[in-house]
Formats: sequence, C-alpha cells, structure tokens
Amino acid sequence: MEPLEKEIQECENIKELERLRIEVFGKKGYFASEFTKLKTLEGDEKIAFAAKVNETKEKFTALLKTKKEFLENREATDALKKDAVDISLYGNISGVGALHPVMSTMDRVIEYFVSLNFSIEDGPLVEDDFHNFEALNLPKFHPARDMQDTFYFKDGSLLRTHTSPVQIRTMLSQKPPIRMICPGSVFRPDLDLTHTPMFHQIEGLVVDKKGAVSFANLKSILEEFLKHMFGDVAVRFRPSFFPFTEPSAEVDISCIFCHGKGCRVCKNTGWLEILGCGTVDPNVFKAVGYKNVSGYAFGLGIERFAMLLCGVPDLRSLFEGDLRLLEQFK
Repeated sequence: MEPLEKEIQECENIKELERLRIEVFGKKGYFASEFTKLKTLEGDEKIAFAAKVNETKEKFTALLKTKKEFLENREATDALKKDAVDISLYGNISGVGALHPVMSTMDRVIEYFVSLNFSIEDGPLVEDDFHNFEALNLPKFHPARDMQDTFYFKDGSLLRTHTSPVQIRTMLSQKPPIRMICPGSVFRPDLDLTHTPMFHQIEGLVVDKKGAVSFANLKSILEEFLKHMFGDVAVRFRPSFFPFTEPSAEVDISCIFCHGKGCRVCKNTGWLEILGCGTVDPNVFKAVGYKNVSGYAFGLGIERFAMLLCGVPDLRSLFEGDLRLLEQFK
C-alpha cells in the first residue's frame, strides 16, 4: 500500500484524487477485493485479518480526506488570487463623465437668469387642481384645459403639467416685488419625435407695483437671453393665447441651421418657435390676492433648447441612454 499512499500525496487536483478514491474504495477496488478474502478464512485468523483491513481502510480514509481538504483550500486560494484587484494601482481611465445635455442646458439657462438677480423657486411634482389650473385662470370646464393633457390620480390630484403652479405658490407665500424662475420636471401623456411624457421646463415671473413692469421689459430681457443662448439670431414675437397671460406671445428665432433661408428643420419658414410669454392676466393676480401690481411671465422647454443646441433630431433619443449619442457631449 505504500505506492498508493505516495500516489495520494502526489495528487495535484480533485479529479485525480477522486480517481484514486474509486480505485481504493470502489466496488472493484482494493478493499472490496480484500473483504472478499474473508470468505476463505475462519476463526481467529478471520478476525485478525478483518481488523487489519479495517485499520488500513480508516488510514486511507483519513489520508484521502486530508488531501481533499488541502486541494480544495488551494483551489479556492488560487481563485481568489486570480480575481483579486489591487486597489492601490491606478488603471487606465478610459472615460470621463459629463452632464447630460438636458441638464447642462438647464444649468446654462439658470445661470443666465440668476446673474440677473432672479431667485430659484421650487414646488411639488404632485399638484392640486387649484394651483395647476384654477389659479392660472383655467376654471373647471375651461376649453383651454384641453391644451394640456393631464395625468390624474384617483383622489383628484395630478402630476403637474407645467411649472406655473410654482409661480402661484410663490405669490401666495411672498409679497411683491418678485423676480423668480422655477425649473423642474413636468408631465403630460404624450410621446412622439418632439414630446415625451416627462420633460423639463423653466418658467420665469416678474411682479412689481402697477406700471413698473411692462411687455417692453419682457421683450428686452428675452431678446438678450435668446442671443446669449443661440448667438446672433433674429427674434420675433407673434400674438398668441395663454389663459394666464394677456396679451400673450409666441417667440421665434431665425433658424440656426439655415440662418433664415428655409430648411427641413424650420419647415422652410426660416423661423423656429422657441418659447411663450406675456403679461400676467389680472385674474391670476386676483386668485393670489394681489392688487395694484403688474407683471410678466415666460416659459420654455429645456429639451427643445437642448435639441437645437446639440443638433438632436429626436427628443426621445435624449432619454434612451445610448452612449454613442451621450459621449458626444463630453
């Protein structure tokens, strides 16, 4: 048995050891053969032979167990060494992070208005009908509510459809003069090339004593803002309708792709619609208890600005997480 004992000690892996175990303890192995010899023996000789075989069996069982534990521990250690990471070493940094184009565009807009002494206000994403509609001159059954599809909850609350409720909350909690912007997420059940169910807006509001704020002030500040964002562009104001401002206007810039000559992006008009604005409707001031004041408001979609600034044709691609697109904006 000494050669077999040596062979066990020289096993290099579990597979080899298992082969030896079968040779020793299997149905056709060494001990099976030895116990067969008991049939030819009798008396004390049979007892002595059986005791010797059992002693040898126990010896080899212990040898195999010890060797198996040794091999298992060695394999586990080798596996750990193979997968180990030396955290003291610096690897090759292959990628550098950057702000998402929507967030970087929002930051750029915020920085501009903060530099003009606008405060930043915030409000809840889940709103009630009063703040989202009624206080903004949109009473129940008003046809203009159809302009804004809405996510409603069973209790009557809703996901805000614009950031204008923040203006209402600010006016209810502060007294004029007010000079604020309210950036944030808004929600409408819409999805196509230029709309997503969740998007971002920044709205601005200026309120002061009656006669201190006019449409001329609004026009001046927006023209300078749009030139800051898009460079040397022409700006025009078109009459429009918003329930919470009167008069109201849509603001266009000359197409930044064809420089006003007409192309596919601007639908050959030479103009791109960029934001909405107007002087605050008296009914809005009435809803918040303001008297003898005047003001103006404006609002813009951040994704719209980001698409134009970054040349992204499909709004949905900004939210799909495709690194081939996002890595272009490092």
